[in-house]
This record gives sequence, C-alpha cells and structure tokens, in this order.
Amino acid sequence: MSLRERFRSGGSRSEQPERDESRGKAKPANPSGDGNGKGNGRSAAGALNDRSSGLKARIHRRMVERINLANLDSIEPEMLRAQIGHIINALVTEENIPLSEPQRVALEQEVLNETFGLGPIEPLLHDPDVSDILVNTHNQVYIERFGQLELTDVRFDDDAHLMKMIDRIVSRIGRRVDESSPMVDARLQDGSRVNAIIPPLALDGPILSIRRFGVRTLALGDLLELDSISPGMAELLKGAVRARLNMLISGGTGSGKTTLLNALSAFIPAEERIVTIEDAAELQLLQPHIVRLETRPPNIEGKGEITQRELVRNALRMRPDRIVVGEVRGHEVLDMLQAMNTGHDGSLTTVHANNPRDALHRLETLMLLSGVNLPPTAMREQISAALDVIVHVARLSDGTRRVVEVSEIVGMEREVVAMQEIFTFKKTGVSEDGKVLGRYEATGIRPKFADRLEVSGVSVSASLFHEGQVI
Repeated sequence: MSLRERFRSGGSRSEQPERDESRGKAKPANPSGDGNGKGNGRSAAGALNDRSSGLKARIHRRMVERINLANLDSIEPEMLRAQIGHIINALVTEENIPLSEPQRVALEQEVLNETFGLGPIEPLLHDPDVSDILVNTHNQVYIERFGQLELTDVRFDDDAHLMKMIDRIVSRIGRRVDESSPMVDARLQDGSRVNAIIPPLALDGPILSIRRFGVRTLALGDLLELDSISPGMAELLKGAVRARLNMLISGGTGSGKTTLLNALSAFIPAEERIVTIEDAAELQLLQPHIVRLETRPPNIEGKGEITQRELVRNALRMRPDRIVVGEVRGHEVLDMLQAMNTGHDGSLTTVHANNPRDALHRLETLMLLSGVNLPPTAMREQISAALDVIVHVARLSDGTRRVVEVSEIVGMEREVVAMQEIFTFKKTGVSEDGKVLGRYEATGIRPKFADRLEVSGVSVSASLFHEGQVI
C-alpha cells in the first residue's frame, strides 16, 4: 500500500517489537504511559480534559487539509511523521488552547496514532509485556500482562471510532467486516492474530480481540529459561522432530501451542521443503525452503472461499517433505491424517483440547464433520497410524504456560487408541504469592519410538525414562 493510501486510510503502524513470553509475577497496572507503550493507558501527565476528542478531530481534519497528498509517496515514513508533528504543533498554537508541554506531546502522539496506527490502543501494541488486547465495545479495554487480565483506562470515542480502526485492520489484508459479514479473522503486520465481531451479532457494540505475536520467535532455549518445558522433554521432542515423527500439540486457548510449534519446527533440517497452512498466517519458521499458504474467506457475493482442506489437498501436489498445519479445526483433519499416512512423515499440527485423550476425541469429531461416512474403528485406526506423539500444553492458574504431558500413541487395543504417558508435570501446590509449584517427572515408560530415534541417529539417554526421575 502506498503512503498516500496509508494516509487516507490511516496508514499502517510501525513494525512491532517482539512479544515477551515471560510469565513471571504480574506487574501492577501502570496508568502513566509515556505515549510509547510504557504503561497500560494514555499518559497521566499528558491527559487532556473532555475537549480532547473534539480537539484531536479538529486538528486531524485541518492537518489533512494542509497536507499535499500528491507528495506523500515520495516522503520516507519517518520523515513524514516528523513533518506532520511540526504541523500539529503549529495547529495547536493556532487553536490558542493553553496546553502544558506534556499535554502537547500527548496530543501530538494521539493524533499520530489516529493517522498512522490504531488510535487509542496503539501504545499497547508497543508494550512488550502485553500479550492480549481485548476491546469490549468502545469504552472498555482489557489487556493480558504476564498471564493476568487488567482493565486499562484506554477508551475509544464511540463505536464509530472503534469500527474505523477495525476496518483499517481488515482492509489491509483484503478482508471486510459489515452487517452482511459481521465476523472476521485477520492479522497485523507483525503476525498478531485479530478477531472482530460487530452488531448485530455483538449486542453491545463492536468487539475486537488481538492476540499479540512477536517478530522474533521464541526458541526452545527460551522456553527452557522460562521453565515452560524441562530439559528432558526438550531433548526428547527435539529428537522426535529430527526423526520425522508425526506430532500433535494440544492445549486450550492461549496455552502456547503455536509458540511451541514454532520452537520445535526449528529442528526441521534446512534442506527439507516445508509447506505451512494456516487460517491466519502467524507461523514464523526460519528455514530457507518454506512455502506459506493461507485460507481465503468468501467475497461480498459469498464466492471465492478457499478452505484449509483445499490447501492441504493442494499441498500434496507441491512435493512437500513436511506439512505444518497451524491448527486443525474442521474438514481438513481427514486430509491431514491421510498425508501423515502417505509418506509425509514429520508433519506437525495443533488442536484445541483439554488433555491428550480429549484431543483424540476431538479429531474423531472433526473427521465426522468432514462428511465421510467412516465407522468409529476405521477413524481411530487412521488416527493411531498417523500420529506418533501428543504434546499437551496448558496455561496454569498463575498465568504460566507449561508443557504438562508428553504421550506416545502405541496403536490400537481392540476399538480404542492406545496411548502411554512418558513425561508429566506434577503439580505440588501453590505458593503464598499464587505461583504454581511442581516438577517435571518421567513415568518410567520407555517410548516405543526410542528405537526409531536411535536408527535416525538421535541419541537419548535411557536414564531419562526412569520412573520418578526429575527431568
């Protein structure tokens, strides 16, 4: 999008900093941000009175009148922001409104956010501690910081103001949201996931949810430092990826499934061809040979939709070594399992579930939704033949994300998929400050795929699997 188009539509915000996945003790809410995201709301020192909205609107309107739109394409974004800052200062002086220097700086930042960013929530997008931004109509904004929800003092002027920001987000990736299509999934430039739902489905007004996603993907070493995974689990899963075992990562919303998927994908050899398939592109694989595919919603006439199932089928014709599906949630599950069963070993995907056994039940349910009339035993045989490892992640009560179970699929026992637990996180209590206490332990079961690891040249210590071993 040209600078001119960005200016007319409000522009795109600057590149976002990486998301901080650290999950320690939650910091107290800091309402005194400095306009650059250091806090959870507008600057207290620069907070304006009730005239702020009208003043911003007038300055924004007069600024557009003064700007020569024909020259925008030839000006560097940073230089353009600086020039607009000078114009804002001149307009504030012309308005002859007494403002302190902090108030003037705050007003300038707010007008720039309205022009180039997402308005009131722009500072939150620059705060590395904020992992989720939840806008519940124009007058209520929550954030998640270190796994805990906080109410902020950020507000939009009205529902129309919020709708303008939602339209700005979805239009950048060629999607739309209106009364005929009141729900939309989108993404920001940094890969953050966006969901918006508007009236008539949202009764009280537009709802906007942003799941932050960092520019730099957390590596397995980062997860070890955060105690999200144990060294023993990391060693085994790293070997499983290199040995081309098919892996399913299960967990609830916001539990860290995609973060773990990204971390494990780093161990796929660079010489392999990887095809990723997602509803909204957010995977950040670092290998050189990657083909990224993304679904497409229907157009205004209800035509042109491309689903994950169609992309999985198409991926099979693209000579992939591995297929990585961001999340299976519909008909594509059958094609994904068939791909795993037909030579695409080492494929990875995620699914929403409360535990590994529930993940298998969910796969069965999704297979039924595909419309294929298969008996339950045939579906379970398909699952047991396709999958080798299930890794379950969870967000605990203190906001930390952990790998809480690693299990192996060992085949069928009569009409049930047989599964055995290899590693587990055993919770032992909660500290006085609310932190969950526990330890990672081995169950004493040596996985059957350990032989496949050795054949593939991956060495895993046998002592790692001793019962009760703290890993």
